[in-house]
Amino acid sequence: MVALLTALALLLPGCATNPVTGRSQLMLVSEGSAIAASRQAYAEMLAPAREEDRIDSDPRTKRRVQGITERLVAQAVRYRPETADWDWEMSVIDEPDTINAFAMAGGKMAIYTGIIQQLELTDDELAQIIGHEIAHALSSHSAEKMSVALASNLALVTYAATGERSGLAMTGAGLAAVIAVQLPNSRQMEAEADRIGIELAARAGFRPDAAASLWSKMANKSATRQPVFLSTHPAPQSRQRDLAVLASQMQPLYEQARRGPLPTHPVR
Repeated sequence: MVALLTALALLLPGCATNPVTGRSQLMLVSEGSAIAASRQAYAEMLAPAREEDRIDSDPRTKRRVQGITERLVAQAVRYRPETADWDWEMSVIDEPDTINAFAMAGGKMAIYTGIIQQLELTDDELAQIIGHEIAHALSSHSAEKMSVALASNLALVTYAATGERSGLAMTGAGLAAVIAVQLPNSRQMEAEADRIGIELAARAGFRPDAAASLWSKMANKSATRQPVFLSTHPAPQSRQRDLAVLASQMQPLYEQARRGPLPTHPVR
């Protein structure tokens, strides 16, 4: 554990300004370091499913998710032009019982078939989930969560002590990137991702009111079984109301997007 903390402490320390919202963020881990660590962690997290041919195994679902993601990423690049150089990647994990999706630093994302199938998502609702995850990446939330974990030491110590590493032989920054995926987002992070995600979706030509219907479905599902997604994306009771307000604000962007060509950006 000392070696782990020492390795993380060598990363760029300090505070930074959120590149999208302007909020001050704790950044003991630089975004560049978080992107490098996430690249390693992403590959190792997906390795077991890849070995079992459960990554992008349904071409029709892959094409659907890919098409939506490429439209959303094109809008993300408008937010932060430097992200055009990110190696954007979206993997569809065939796991029908898992209601989850996640994003890591640098645009490494995954979505489980369970969230698509069990919630019977429309394209507009699916775009809200993917847009929300892209918003986390744009806002450097992975680096922020890695920094918070390092600052407190608590999450790192607990994680290492329990051995809950999903079979990953990882240390240092790579392990911290995995922890960042599995730690809950703060209410502030969720509010940022909601606002940015719904705007990305509207600008990409997806209905903004789908955000509220998505979370209504999520709430109904959580009444019978807690989705994994909610463990890392906690939902306050006011979320649907707040999303409805955002939807009305974003409606003009949606209407404008529907009048013109919809750009895309390559995503692996």
